[in-house]
Amino acid sequence: MSEAVIPAAVGDPRVITAENAGAVEPLPLTGERTVPGIAEENYWFRRHEIVYARLLDRCAGKTVLEAGSGEGYGADMIAGVATKVIGLDYDASAVAHVRARYPRVEMIQGNLAALPLDDASVDVVVNFQVIEHLWDQGQFLRECLRVLRPGGELLISTPNRITFSPGRDTPLNPFHTRELNADELTELLVEAGFEVALMTGVHHGATLKALDAKHGGSFIDAQIERALAGEPWPAELTADVAAVSIDDFDLITEDIDASLDLVAIAVKP
Repeated sequence: MSEAVIPAAVGDPRVITAENAGAVEPLPLTGERTVPGIAEENYWFRRHEIVYARLLDRCAGKTVLEAGSGEGYGADMIAGVATKVIGLDYDASAVAHVRARYPRVEMIQGNLAALPLDDASVDVVVNFQVIEHLWDQGQFLRECLRVLRPGGELLISTPNRITFSPGRDTPLNPFHTRELNADELTELLVEAGFEVALMTGVHHGATLKALDAKHGGSFIDAQIERALAGEPWPAELTADVAAVSIDDFDLITEDIDASLDLVAIAVKP
């Protein structure tokens, strides 16, 4: 599929216009999820968005559950190609936000460890940047298997433990319970009953590699340092972050242990 972001259509609730500006309050940026429209958050937002964009065609014409839909921008992207999109989140404020801002998504509140759907009721389950937040990851994956139809796909992404929390036994992010490497994610999926059709990873492309060099060796560390400092960001760093697009990332199978995020496609037999 194209590497470009699918342009938003006129009337799409993602587009902020004079008519709808301020109509829906943005979700607060807590560190637990990413949200669109914040210059200093743009790197992380685009790093999440690339996976939706690259795997969007696997949702075309399908009934899709996004388990852990967060702010809802991804579920709304999927709604542009899917027959039906069900969004699920445990957070009541997120559920209310999605219902107000993204009316194409059928939003429900529920627990990811006990999905409130019938057996074999969806074609695709999407779970991007969520499993690392869960206490019982195996139970969640078994629930995904249960609600998928035979031959259905689980599309899943998660930070690569090797690069996200290097050299640590516990995650750096306080909202994460357990981070995974590629072998560990594969093991969890197989134990739950899935067949892993693809394991790939998100990497910095040429532009982001140049920004790594420009900002002292790590563009990510430069952002984290400024965020932790609790002071206004330098204008140049803000501009560099705000300019990041999904085309600045690569999604490739090579050198999986060096990837930033793991991306897997798992199939229900």
